[in-house]
Amino acid sequence: MRPALQPVLSLRLAAGLALGLCLASPSVQAQTYRWVDSSGRTVISDTPPPGKAKSVAQVGGGSSEPGENLPFAVRKARESFPVTLFTSADCQQECRQARDLLNGRGVPFSEKMLQKAEDAIELKALVGDVFVPTLKVGKQGFRGFETGAYNNLLDLAGYPKTAPYGSKPSGGLAPAGKDTPATNAQ
Repeated sequence: MRPALQPVLSLRLAAGLALGLCLASPSVQAQTYRWVDSSGRTVISDTPPPGKAKSVAQVGGGSSEPGENLPFAVRKARESFPVTLFTSADCQQECRQARDLLNGRGVPFSEKMLQKAEDAIELKALVGDVFVPTLKVGKQGFRGFETGAYNNLLDLAGYPKTAPYGSKPSGGLAPAGKDTPATNAQ
């Protein structure tokens, strides 16, 4: 009986070792390129395109887009309901509390400091007057700082209640004229 079990055990051992090596090896990602060749065909390859290629784009691997490392729920909420915090230079305590709440929940957001007349006009169109801090989640706005109201807006937008493990604070000041949200990649 013993000799018949020997091949089965060695086969199981070999399969277990192979599985262990596969799981232990780091994932390898090659840079992928996508382009349209001279005959109009779309080509996807791991080698860089020739000089005559049109519509060249890097598809995967290499440098990732900002915020790509975020959990799915955060990415989905950010796409549907981007968050902007309007502040001013003379807003200290409430603006800091608003910033801390957003960072504590791991919410990627942009911060617009009111510096020009156009900034004030944009804020007035959003909430009816110029008041800081003002939080904009998607198309909804809230003037002032109130923890419960901020949490309610973020909950309804689908942002998680706590920051994901290892997330870094967002909330760098962005020039008020730009619509580029700050992300966790810094």
